[in-house]
Amino acid sequence: MPPPKDVVKIAIQMVGAIPQLIELQQSKPLAAVLKDWAAGMEWPVCGCTIGLLYSGIQSNNVDVKTESLKKLASLSQDVTFAREFINRNGLKQIFYIVEEGNDTGEILAHTLKAFMELMEHDFVSWETLSAAFIKKIVSYVNMNAMDASVQQLSMSILENMVPSSRVLFELVKKEVTVDRLLTHLQVTNVQLQLKATALLIALLLAATDAERRVWGSGQHWGANIIHSSEPLGDEMAHYLYVLQSLSLNLHEHRMRTSMDPYSQEQRDLLQSLRQAAFESENDAPAGTFSTERRRSLCAKEFRKLGFMNNSNPAEDLRRAPPGLLALDNMVYFSRHTPSAYSRFILENSSREDKHECPFARSSIQLTLILCEILHIGEQCSETAQAFYPMFFGQDHFFEELFCICIQLVNKTWKEMRATQEDFDKVLQVVREQITRTLTLKPTSLELFKTRVNALNYSEILKLRQTERLHQEETLAVPVLELRERLKPELLELIRQQRLLRLCEGTLFRKISSRRRQDKLWYCRLSPNHKVLHYGDVEEGVHSPPIESLTEKIPVADMKALLVGKECPHTKEKSSGKQNKVSTSTPPCMLPSLLFCLWTDGLNVLLGKEMTSERTQTDLDILLSMELKLRLLDLENISIPDNPPPVPKPPSNLNFCYDFSHAEQ
Repeated sequence: MPPPKDVVKIAIQMVGAIPQLIELQQSKPLAAVLKDWAAGMEWPVCGCTIGLLYSGIQSNNVDVKTESLKKLASLSQDVTFAREFINRNGLKQIFYIVEEGNDTGEILAHTLKAFMELMEHDFVSWETLSAAFIKKIVSYVNMNAMDASVQQLSMSILENMVPSSRVLFELVKKEVTVDRLLTHLQVTNVQLQLKATALLIALLLAATDAERRVWGSGQHWGANIIHSSEPLGDEMAHYLYVLQSLSLNLHEHRMRTSMDPYSQEQRDLLQSLRQAAFESENDAPAGTFSTERRRSLCAKEFRKLGFMNNSNPAEDLRRAPPGLLALDNMVYFSRHTPSAYSRFILENSSREDKHECPFARSSIQLTLILCEILHIGEQCSETAQAFYPMFFGQDHFFEELFCICIQLVNKTWKEMRATQEDFDKVLQVVREQITRTLTLKPTSLELFKTRVNALNYSEILKLRQTERLHQEETLAVPVLELRERLKPELLELIRQQRLLRLCEGTLFRKISSRRRQDKLWYCRLSPNHKVLHYGDVEEGVHSPPIESLTEKIPVADMKALLVGKECPHTKEKSSGKQNKVSTSTPPCMLPSLLFCLWTDGLNVLLGKEMTSERTQTDLDILLSMELKLRLLDLENISIPDNPPPVPKPPSNLNFCYDFSHAEQ
């Protein structure tokens, strides 16, 4: 059978290698052919290069040794070179340099950089590292006078080491104290802060809840970073979010634990609430009361405290969540702000039964609301960056926030002149007050208290009224029909904007399997929208010319856009022959806005619909602006839902003008 017409045979020979005869499929892109051929090649140059590097690394000449290690760090990024270097026992030489400890500064930095690059390829397990090597790395982190680049690389090594095994976690936890890491957070070097935070997060993620409690809540750890004059990057914002989530989730156990009516400790906490509110009234004559009389008096007092089951208040705390966390909050409020607690209880005890604000019932529901707002008990998101600045630098943040909000409940209850039937409505308003204030990102609890109290019930009503009027204007039937007519034109405008953004290009950070982001690459679309150009760039280059981007992907060869869990790098490594384009947003690598713009642009190139959230947001904004312009002349005129009826035809048409007379 004769070979296909588009297949030709060509010979390729590398220096020092046997010539190869390969079949070249002319319809296949040349870049893909070379990639397949290079993947199957045995590169003899590796042996020569490795031999020269060995000699340079062992040289007594400092300049030669430094240059050799620098080149090793660069070459180690290549998977073929890394495999060959490791197979030739090259790591032994790196271990020797570190363990001997004779080299410092630039030589040590290049050595650690080369080690990190080699370990990125996962040819060697982290558990095979010697104790002497690990302790040396730890010593670099603990030293006060040490080169910043060496400390950054050392913390990156430990960060990758911690999640690999429990043994390594215990070793790092023992050698690197939290206090030492907190010292690194106080420096002005942003990169050193970032690496120290990353190592701290790695330790916290690998630790148990008990170990996290021993280390502390972490509420003071990020204070120096929050108040720094330097703007926070996406990666640091994500780390602060994770730190906040892990600290708040220490409350999860109490939140999911129901009250045990047979636990003496829990019953004592419950009784302390009653005693703190009413001890001055009943302590003196309590000894003269009979058991039945005392039980009746306690039930009456628990009713005044706002428990629904006043004869057995423990039943109110059997629901989990919020479980025992609600009891903890009430006890904290009574002990740390006794005057506010007494005022809350006594003020409502003097009101009519139907108008009193139930403290216990409100506290239980408020605790549940705060848990939902702060996402207590939920897994940390891999991409979220939403943290509250007021969390950092505040002891007992959750309890102090509860103390502010429970007083807000009482204030809002009075403003609404609520009764027991309005309980759910009041708590809905309180939830809205809290969430609206949190969106303002107050920097302290005092500022939060000021703003949330200023957002009273009348202000909430005004905001709701404004939003309702705005919504009703856009829900009229004629307006909805006009929106549908405008959509195609505006969607086309968005498509053109997305393609223009792709033509401008974007600078990306490469993410390895260990989630490190040290390499940069740039990608942009050609002006004719037919080819994606991309390539590696150096630090500081923001908009390289399209001619310098050597790698290309023809748009015609793209078959699908894969995102999230469908991305190849989240699955088993495939054969590399599938002609698909994938993109993803790992934490702190690609902001959500850029992710939306690129996925939309690629979908437009593929002839598919734009599905990102940003598309809907942009469309809503453009529709709103266009509708306001179109309806400008109808301001203050109510738009009917139905068009006016067509009038009946006239009885005669004598009023029509006769043009025949004019012609005469």
